[in-house]
Amino acid sequence: MLQWIKLILVVSLAATPFASVAQDLPSPEGLWEVDSEDSRYEVELCGEDNDHLCGTLVWLGDGADNEDNRPYLNTMIVDHAVPVDENEWEGTLELFGHSANGTIEQIDANTIELVGCTLLIVCRSYRLHRIS
Repeated sequence: MLQWIKLILVVSLAATPFASVAQDLPSPEGLWEVDSEDSRYEVELCGEDNDHLCGTLVWLGDGADNEDNRPYLNTMIVDHAVPVDENEWEGTLELFGHSANGTIEQIDANTIELVGCTLLIVCRSYRLHRIS
């Protein structure tokens, strides 16, 4: 019995720093770039209580700067995604003319993961890194 109590205590103490990390993340507001380095997004808190997430496509690089993608430049890809957990939001994503239900999670101070799904079976994830 004492071993179980020790185990529970150790697990509880080990988990404590991870719980506080999520609360200590800086604001997701800023300029973010996707892993492929071909597009950048301005992310900001929005909504009446500044707890929703909005994101705008603000730059296209070599791989994405083309006739098909330019119409989406300076348009919102995330419009008032609602908070569902600490550092996590859900909403509709508008990605280059395609709509998807998605989640946005701030993994750490400099990483956001965006997952968008259409028809609940076709999903794609994007990892963004903070530029500024």
